Amino acid sequence: MKIDDDWAGIARLPGRPPRLSHSELLCLAVIQALPGFHSEARRPRPVRAHYRVMCPYVPQDAGYNELLRAALPQVKRLIRVLAKDTDFWHDTVWICDSTPVPCGMSRPTVKRCEVAGWAGCGYCSSHSRFYWGLRLFLACAPSGMPILWALAGPKLDEREVLAAMLEVDTQLVRERPGLLLNTDKGFASRAFERSPSEQGITLLWPSMKREAARPGEPMLKKVRQLIESVNDTLKGQLDLEQHGGRTCEGVAVRVVQRVLVPATVVWHNFQTGQAVSRSLTAYDH
Repeated sequence: MKIDDDWAGIARLPGRPPRLSHSELLCLAVIQALPGFHSEARRPRPVRAHYRVMCPYVPQDAGYNELLRAALPQVKRLIRVLAKDTDFWHDTVWICDSTPVPCGMSRPTVKRCEVAGWAGCGYCSSHSRFYWGLRLFLACAPSGMPILWALAGPKLDEREVLAAMLEVDTQLVRERPGLLLNTDKGFASRAFERSPSEQGITLLWPSMKREAARPGEPMLKKVRQLIESVNDTLKGQLDLEQHGGRTCEGVAVRVVQRVLVPATVVWHNFQTGQAVSRSLTAYDH
């Protein structure tokens, strides 16, 4: 109903109505990402077996994947619509981090993969390993509700990507005076700190070994665990690193599909008054 209400004012194109509606397609995207089915061939199977009442028509694998890739702008829009329908949208504390999104594990895969012009070789310091792929930049409210996100090459400076994200959504930042943005040491830079401060943003990151404790660091240590929990959910329960995409559109829609899941769960838990807003345990089986 939430998706239908959002699309109520949008005129439908002339012609025969589609057998799979827009709202059914987006619901299928959430349902199939929750159990962690990362294979295109296996994704529609549980829907055909258990959700025939909700979705009488489920297209074949090739047709469904084509529809899902074409619906990438709508999936991105839905994340913002769900976030705005909660109190978390007005939080003045954001937590930001980036996490690797591998796109290939072998040399032949890298050669034939269409993402080669976008993806690249990067290094994950938290796991002490190299990978070939992209990085997902995610800015969330402390509740786990995604606010901003972006996919970028691993060789790009993290500070440049975050600055671009804030620049694209300047109005969003302007509506939150006194915004606190919690990051890790990878974003630490005096020069970079001056740019967000001009937008009224206060950057917080852990102090270096030989640096005096920064203001707000006790609160930062507690809040930093929240973004680690969100990334762990994306990798553990939603199999972010096993998305299986080989084209730019395929990788983008599979990643944003997994960002949509926590947005949907946090929105649903908020609407139903659940104590823990970002828990997926009740929905992943």
